Amino acid sequence: MTQTSHLPPLEASLHHLAIGSPDPHALAAFYARTLAMKIEERDGAWLASGPDRHLCFVPGAARTLAFAAFSVAGPHVLAGLTARCALAGVAVEAWQSDLLDSGAISIVDPDGNRIVFGVARPSPLADDSLVARLQHVVMASTDAPRLSSFYQDALGFVLSDNVVDDAGGLRTAFLRCGEEHHSFAVFQAAKCWFDHHCYEAGDWGLIRDWGDHFAACNVPVQWGPGRHGPGNNLFVFVHDRDGNWVEISAELEIVGPDRPSGTWKHEQRTLNSWGSAPLRS
Repeated sequence: MTQTSHLPPLEASLHHLAIGSPDPHALAAFYARTLAMKIEERDGAWLASGPDRHLCFVPGAARTLAFAAFSVAGPHVLAGLTARCALAGVAVEAWQSDLLDSGAISIVDPDGNRIVFGVARPSPLADDSLVARLQHVVMASTDAPRLSSFYQDALGFVLSDNVVDDAGGLRTAFLRCGEEHHSFAVFQAAKCWFDHHCYEAGDWGLIRDWGDHFAACNVPVQWGPGRHGPGNNLFVFVHDRDGNWVEISAELEIVGPDRPSGTWKHEQRTLNSWGSAPLRS
């Protein structure tokens, strides 16, 4: 039993990401066109915003994540998270953001990924764009068991499902910080990288509409449509201009507080019950 096992789980939702790029403006322009986001330059970086979706693009290597930011209900959640991190021996730093109220905090996980928590500022953006709420982020790790344990013990995420290989080794962990099946996941891999980020459309009809929209933008679907096993969600994937995987999802499983964690076999059918799937290695 860990020092934090008696504490309540974290309640949060993914709010925005900062993605590295050799050409942040060009990448921001891609998202403005394909995800119907408005862009503006801010201190050498670019901010792209749409209804329930925000991305920052910063100078850096392609396919890297500068940080992921989660929103929480109020300062009391930040205080509880700070206390939890202290028990787990995790350093907490103050964080400043135009998208979050003062008092935001950040931590660095064992793989060096920076995770931010704060109270989101109200967004005035509301239009007739296709629905797509920024919903989860996925990382690859050389030590997925360690990273999964860190997010559960130090931050209060809850394990929804594990995917294991024939020897019982962890290949994927799906973690939640609310009622949706996962808002963070980690794959076991030969190196650490930013795997993908996902937007929840809500229903199958909007997956179709997003496919038509991508076609109109001359952006081909790279994988899908299909259905994941863990989470039971429908999906399509495209690549952005830097090669980042971008997922549009629908009907992700809503999880009750007493749902036990599940175990899935590491095979293509687990990743896509409708057909083929890339198995990370």
